[in-house]
Amino acid sequence: MVQAAQSPATPTDVDAMYDALVARDPVLRRIAEEHGRPDPFTWDGQGPTGNRSFAALLLHVIGQQISTAVALVLFARLETAVGGQVDPAGVAELGPDGVRALGVSGAKSAAIVGLAEMQLAGVLDTDQLGELDGEQAMAALTAARGVGPWTAQMFLIHQLRRPDVLPAGDLGIRQAVERAWALPSLPTIDQVHDRGIGWSPQRTCAAALLWASLRQAEAPVVGAAPRTPR
Repeated sequence: MVQAAQSPATPTDVDAMYDALVARDPVLRRIAEEHGRPDPFTWDGQGPTGNRSFAALLLHVIGQQISTAVALVLFARLETAVGGQVDPAGVAELGPDGVRALGVSGAKSAAIVGLAEMQLAGVLDTDQLGELDGEQAMAALTAARGVGPWTAQMFLIHQLRRPDVLPAGDLGIRQAVERAWALPSLPTIDQVHDRGIGWSPQRTCAAALLWASLRQAEAPVVGAAPRTPR
């Protein structure tokens, strides 16, 4: 579900990616005509972490199964609690209880502090993940407590700007596929993955279009994590 190329996509690449994708799939072409071509690498129009990879990873952990708006509020509280910039030392010093006091769940708080400790110990280097191919980056991220495939895929899309990532387990993606192709029931993760094979190597753009197709109707959080245990 992730591509192996190491180079992040550029704005010029995005135009070409969409051109190639919609030329192959008439349903995605219709969605693009109705909803435009959203920036596939922007986290719902928000970017509070800039190019700080560690902070970005924590934002995606916080954002698991909650709305973007709530995730941003919680992340802002974390920024304030550590003195303005979310870094491993500040988060580790805060500890799980300190993070939980901000309104973050107990499991996420433990995961966030665990990531900080891994970064400080050199077990995980988020700044070097861009040098890895897709499978290697996924493996490095999901080895950490609290980082499942969805969170790792969000990091690859929004931080590493990888062009061929399809979060097939995302509930919004699955509902968008069901709706767009008029399926009789919600497709399984494997069914979404299989359908997405034909969208490679532009699956990130396909995901962006599918999320965009939900925005005018009542739907789960765009980019919401799958409702399954991690």
